[in-house]
Amino acid sequence: MPWINNGNGSSQDDGRDPWKPGKAGPWGQRPEPVPFDFRTMMRQGKGSLWSRLHDHLPDGWNLWVVAATVLGAILLWLASGFYTVRPNEIGLNKVFGRYTGKAGPGLNYNLPFPVGSVQLLQVTDRNTINIGFTVRVDPRHPNVPIHYELPEESLMLTGDENIADVKFVVVWQIDPLHPEDFAFNVANQRETVKAVAESAMREVIGRSQIQRILTAERKVIEPAVQALIQKILNDYQAGVLILQVQLQSVDPPEQVVAAFRDVTAAQQDLDRMRNEAEAYANRIVPEARGAAAAILAEAEGYKVSAIAEANGQAGRFNLIYDEYAKAPVVTRQRLYLETLERVLGGLDKVFIDTKTGQGTASGLQGVLPYLPLDRILPRDEGEGSEAFGKETRGMETRGSEAAKAGDTK
Repeated sequence: MPWINNGNGSSQDDGRDPWKPGKAGPWGQRPEPVPFDFRTMMRQGKGSLWSRLHDHLPDGWNLWVVAATVLGAILLWLASGFYTVRPNEIGLNKVFGRYTGKAGPGLNYNLPFPVGSVQLLQVTDRNTINIGFTVRVDPRHPNVPIHYELPEESLMLTGDENIADVKFVVVWQIDPLHPEDFAFNVANQRETVKAVAESAMREVIGRSQIQRILTAERKVIEPAVQALIQKILNDYQAGVLILQVQLQSVDPPEQVVAAFRDVTAAQQDLDRMRNEAEAYANRIVPEARGAAAAILAEAEGYKVSAIAEANGQAGRFNLIYDEYAKAPVVTRQRLYLETLERVLGGLDKVFIDTKTGQGTASGLQGVLPYLPLDRILPRDEGEGSEAFGKETRGMETRGSEAAKAGDTK
């Protein structure tokens, strides 16, 4: 039966079969167009879909239960998009594999799999890369790490065409401001950081001399290599921050290491002796300046004292001269007695009366007994008795000597 769309989904034969010759069709007059009704089509399609679903449902099933089940499954699927980001992480949201944004710590949401996905990056964790050596753990002794050397990484050529064995550690982390660069711009991020670090160290070592590398420039190499690594990674937009470069050892090749160590030891001894000399100079110079200032102050005081004493002696002499001019005899006698007092004041005294000729009870002629009262009354009783005994024995001795002298005469 020929087909014609009359808008109600039915077909009928109106005598215009396009496939029969002599009829209006592709080879003749085209049929009149039928107006398109969208609402009628949707109503018919809905009814047809509903009837088909109802026909395919098992016995006892309700279409509304199936719709609620499907809706609940969709809601559960959407709810599975919630995820948690820990404090040390940043989440990268992707929809159909395309980056759409990042999420901070806490509860976040993204469309669930397979539409969306989340990549979590530990942006605050510090990572280390050993270059020139590797550390492995012996299963028999897990607490004792074993260092294995990698000469293909550590041997480098210096600027003066020497070979240096350089082992160092690079400490790095993911850039928390640009974690998407770390995730999407560079593949094999750890290997990339290691290759860039080794290349930067070779460049810095290639501009230096072996002797300076082994002695003075070791502290300069670390910041220079760190800055160069960071610059290269920034050019790559790798999303990596270089926190520190630590030199573990910088040695010459094993064949000449003893000679280089001797040179290094001599250089260290030179620096140590220079530091000791500077410390001695810093200590002795202030002491010498202080001693010189003390000598100058003492000399100045002696000068003032000598001048004052000389002025006093001159004034005293003038006073004595004035008194001498007034009474020469009395002044001369007084000066004589004062002189004898100064000369004989500290000596033991023996008084002899030559005018009367009287002696002591022992018959010694001219000897006048003398009782030293200042020695009889000392500060301490024991000292006084001992001093008194010594003085008495001294007087007896002097009396015996004087008696012998009188007998001789």
